[in-house]
Amino acid sequence: MLPLFYSNWKHVFKLDPDRPIDDETLDAICTSGTDAILVGGSSGVTFDNTVDLMSRIRRYEVSCAFELSDPSCGVPGFDGYFIPSVLNTKRTEWLIGHHVEALRDYGHLLPWESIVGEAYLVLNPDSTVARISGAEANISANEALAYSQVADRLWNVPVLYVEYSGTFGDMELLKRIKNNLKQAHLFYGGGIDSAERAAQAASHADTVVVGNIIYHDLDAALATVSAVNLSLKEHGHVF
Repeated sequence: MLPLFYSNWKHVFKLDPDRPIDDETLDAICTSGTDAILVGGSSGVTFDNTVDLMSRIRRYEVSCAFELSDPSCGVPGFDGYFIPSVLNTKRTEWLIGHHVEALRDYGHLLPWESIVGEAYLVLNPDSTVARISGAEANISANEALAYSQVADRLWNVPVLYVEYSGTFGDMELLKRIKNNLKQAHLFYGGGIDSAERAAQAASHADTVVVGNIIYHDLDAALATVSAVNLSLKEHGHVF
């Protein structure tokens, strides 16, 4: 049976181990009422900075998971782990190559009962993740929908992450993707810098991920928690 530690997440704050965060801000984030803290970043993530951030988060009761993109950063102690692949890249190492290497060397050490596959659909060509992974982010809505169906229906990937990192995405496309999913849990991330945008994303995604705004406007970040919950109540979701 697949791990389902993320199944009830509606709102998540994402923290980057490579970005400094003071104790006061971290306290506000971890006691905000968010469903979980997701630790991960596109660059600069190391074992040491991941351990440091996790140990600080662990002072709180909030759930905490890690996006494990580099096995050398495989820090034990998280509630769950996501193994990301980039769907819309032509560089096979970001789709499967790195994963094979990791399993060859570290597969016997991985806590499989806590690991979930995560398919990224990267749709902002100017984002760091797009540049690093070589994602072909300038694709049509129909192509994006096809990628999502490959992940959901052909590969049965548990989590589909629609990533617009750095900009607010196309909510109509997000709605189309959600309506065509059969089993995948839909994460959305990118440009959530206000309560209004958080509510818009929450009306279509299963989980809204809030990241960059934490480091620029804490009050705006905190307002997204209640906005997501209110949006879900207005759309008839049961908690």
